Amino acid sequence: MNSEQEPVVDYKSNDDAQAALLEKLDDSLIPGFQVEFDPDEAERAGAFVEDALSEQDALESGIDLLPDDIEKGKADARRAYGQFKAGQTAQR
Repeated sequence: MNSEQEPVVDYKSNDDAQAALLEKLDDSLIPGFQVEFDPDEAERAGAFVEDALSEQDALESGIDLLPDDIEKGKADARRAYGQFKAGQTAQR
């Protein structure tokens, strides 16, 4: 094995797998460095726990709003967008 090859990690050994995972987690702290995790590593690191609302739950949550609340929200969004656009024009 030459010095440029990566060492072979025996993932059957829990200690080796843990050491490799910890090294990848350390590498992930380097800005701009992209580290790839296989599904088993990602699960063990707890990096990809899906706890977001489902699309259906999100749609159903909008039902709780009264029509006046929806119109106020739309008006607030239009006002904020207008202020944003005005600020962009003033900066030019």
